This record gives sequence, structure tokens and C-alpha cells, in this order.
Amino acid sequence: MWAHGKPSVRVLLLGLAISELCPSQTVLNTSRFHILGSDLAIFESEEKRTDLQCEVAAVSPQLDFDLRAHIGYNALIPMRDLIGPPQRLRIMARITPDSRPGESFFLVDRIQVPSIAEDTGGAAEVSGEFLAGPGHYHVDWLMRDGREHVCSTHWEFTVKPNEKGVLPGIAPETIAEAPKDPFAEQSPPKQLTAGQPLHIQFLVNFSTTNDSDSAMKPRDVAALVAMLRGVAQLPRVGRFSITAFNMSEEKVIYREDNVTKIDFPALGKAVRGIHTGTVGYRQLADPDSKTRFLASLLTEHVGLKGAGPRSSDPDAIILVGPKVMLDRKLDKEAIEENAQTRVPVFYLNYNPDPTGNPWKGAIDSVLKAYRGLAYTITAPRDFGSALADMTARLKPGTASAAIR
Repeated sequence: MWAHGKPSVRVLLLGLAISELCPSQTVLNTSRFHILGSDLAIFESEEKRTDLQCEVAAVSPQLDFDLRAHIGYNALIPMRDLIGPPQRLRIMARITPDSRPGESFFLVDRIQVPSIAEDTGGAAEVSGEFLAGPGHYHVDWLMRDGREHVCSTHWEFTVKPNEKGVLPGIAPETIAEAPKDPFAEQSPPKQLTAGQPLHIQFLVNFSTTNDSDSAMKPRDVAALVAMLRGVAQLPRVGRFSITAFNMSEEKVIYREDNVTKIDFPALGKAVRGIHTGTVGYRQLADPDSKTRFLASLLTEHVGLKGAGPRSSDPDAIILVGPKVMLDRKLDKEAIEENAQTRVPVFYLNYNPDPTGNPWKGAIDSVLKAYRGLAYTITAPRDFGSALADMTARLKPGTASAAIR
């Protein structure tokens, strides 16, 4: 499986989460990367080793909100096999595209295991995740403990070419690291298409999807950020304005105006500073405060007013976030009076549980006043289809006409 005896090596950090153990992750520098002869022999032999007892289950490719295929595994190790002084587990995976057997991708990690007492029962779980472009792949995987005991397995997976409505997220026959922080800087930067870049204005609701939740779920945060990135990565989009808010605190938590790049780390810092679950005295004393807060946001950021387009106007306004449920309804007449929107308005209505939350939200109820178009986003493919539809509707200089 090696071309001319020299594989093309790409070393990536494989994100791991381990129950009961303390991970100590490292990235091997490509210049220092070397495959042990014993590891290579296991990979080449297709042998399944069980010196170190473990059960490995491959996770089939799944499309996520970043519109990329996520693949991984879950491994269970009996704690009895880890009993003893501190040691280190070393994990390595070799992933080879079928059409390029001489070019393999290597993902590596090390996990520091603390001292395990004799009477410890149960099992430790190790999980890993990576990204893959369309293609068929062969995986050779092994785990080696400090006593040189080995658990190894092999499997194959296929990532099908993206279906209609889902934009390509990663090059064919390519493996990439799965980002661990949704707000981290990502590279390389996109290449803008020729012509005037589109200016998109975002109004993003970083709030819980359920009022009974004390904090936003990490997966929900990641989904909202992935949708922002999905729009931001469109080749025709080059300028951004973003206003992020939280309904529980009734305040704008982050704002950027007319920039060429969204500062995701700064946005992440603001989102992590949200104190969900705390209610101020003013909110308790004024049952209409949430309604007024949302109405003012919509009027300021969606209900643009004036005689004609301005150079600072966006080419489209995109609202992103979960449903907003209010005890007091928005005043539709007041909204309509201030709804002189000159640009297309889109609403990415994130609802991961449509069965448990089938009701119409506050923004849905007034979207017609802005001649807006709503998309219910429950699964990644919903976002892919919405993104493709919005892309087809976006045109430079759309500040002169809203959606019809």
C-alpha cells in the first residue's frame, strides 16, 4: 500500500474524549513523525490484535451542520486491563483512500492514564473523530499501552458525493481534523469571486432551545456557529455585520459592523459569558420586557427605514437562532409600521426538536411584515438546502428590492 516505499504522510490531531481517564493530547510534528516497525507490521497484516482487550465500534459518516462528513470510533477498554501504575496509551489510525493507496493520512494521539486500583471495575471509553471528503477509505487502527499490549482493528467507510442542496465541505479523498472549538479560527481563507462582494447582516439569537434549560447545549451552540460559518464561507460574500443577543439576559452580547471577517474567537468569548438562568429584578417586575427587547432589535436591525439604499446597507439580512417564545405577543401593527425593509430577509429557525416544540415563535409571527423567508432547520441537510436556496436568491445590490 506504499508508493515507492514512501507514503505521503499527513499528521493531524485526533480529537479524543475519554471517560474515567485524563487525556494528555499531543500533535506529532511531521518532521519528527516515524512509524514504528511493529505498528506498520500490524497495519499491513490486517491482523486484529487483542493483547489489550478493547471493543471498537466504527461511527459511520454523518453530515454535521458544517456540511462535512464526520467519521469516528468509540472504543471500550475494561478497567481491569488498565490496573497498575500510571501509563500512557498511544493511539494511531492510518486512513487510506482506495483510489490513492500510496497516500495515507495518519492521525495520532497519546492519553495519560492515572494509577488504577486493583478493585476498579467498569470500562473506560475512548472516542475519536475526523472529517473526510467524498470517497472510499480503508482504516487501520491500533491502541498500544505502556506494557506494549495492543488492540487493533480495521474497517472501511464511504462518503458519498454531496446530494443536491448540500454544498461540498471538504475535498474528495481527503482527511482533516475535526475542530474541537466551534469558535476557533479556521484556515485557509476562502477565495472571493470576481465582482462586488455581498454584505450580509446577521442577527443571531444565542439562547436555549427550551426555556427549562439552564444553559445552551454545546451541540446547539456549535450548530448556530456552523450556520454562520456556512454563509460566511460563500465565495460571493465578503462583508459582514453581526449582532448577537441573548433573550434570557435581554441584551446584545456582541456586535461587529461592516467587517471583512467575523471575529469568531471574540464572539465565542461573548457567548461563554452568558449567564443563562439568572433573572434580574427589572425582568421580574416588567412582564413585557422581553417583548419590548425583541421588538427593538427587529426594528433596529431588520426594519431599515429611509427613502433609498445607502452604501452601508447590507445585501441581505439573515436571522439565526432558536424559536423565541414570549408570554406577551409582539405588536404586529407597530412592527409593520417600522418594517420598511429594503433587502431580502431570511430566517434560519433552528429547531432540533420539532415534535416537542411545534408552536410558532414570535419572529415567525411577524416575518411576513418584512416579506421574509423562513427555513426550519432541524437537521444538517435542512441547512444545506436553505443555504443553497439563499445563495440562488442573493444578488449584489439587492438593497433595492426585498424577496418576492
